[in-house]
Amino acid sequence: MASNRPQATQPPLGSLIAGHTEGAYFHDAWSVRAGEPRLSALGQLLKLMSQAPRWVEVSMALRNRVVARLGLKNLGGFGDFDRAKAESEYRPGDRVGIFTLFQITPDEVLMGDKDKHLDVTLSLHRRQEGPDVRLTVTTVVHVNNGLGRIYMLPVTPMHKLIAPATMRTLALP
Repeated sequence: MASNRPQATQPPLGSLIAGHTEGAYFHDAWSVRAGEPRLSALGQLLKLMSQAPRWVEVSMALRNRVVARLGLKNLGGFGDFDRAKAESEYRPGDRVGIFTLFQITPDEVLMGDKDKHLDVTLSLHRRQEGPDVRLTVTTVVHVNNGLGRIYMLPVTPMHKLIAPATMRTLALP
């Protein structure tokens, strides 16, 4: 049986996020075969955010305490959203955990955060591959100033741990 650990990949061709990578300071993509292939892209996102590993939530809480001293905003935690809210009720502009929803289609959700120091856009993309569904999370960061570049120094290595760890919650065992 082949492993279904998150694999580094490229943003999916034809995805909404693909056009965001040009000129990016940082971008990466991770993919897995879906453990629950019937879920829409938004359903997959809600599952990912509600099941983030505890150490990821602790890391976000630490991040929020540190950046508050620099005058940056508190993003909250991955699980900070109304879990009783129906998927059909979500609209662009709504918050899900640490992100604001930008665009929602059955097969892709764009979300992120825009600030004076950087703009972050993420995609959770869903693609049918025969009987399987491939999920890809792509992160794109555009820095706007020196503070954004400094902020990314510790964030980049942490992201490379957090992204695959959260993707494991979506993976086919």
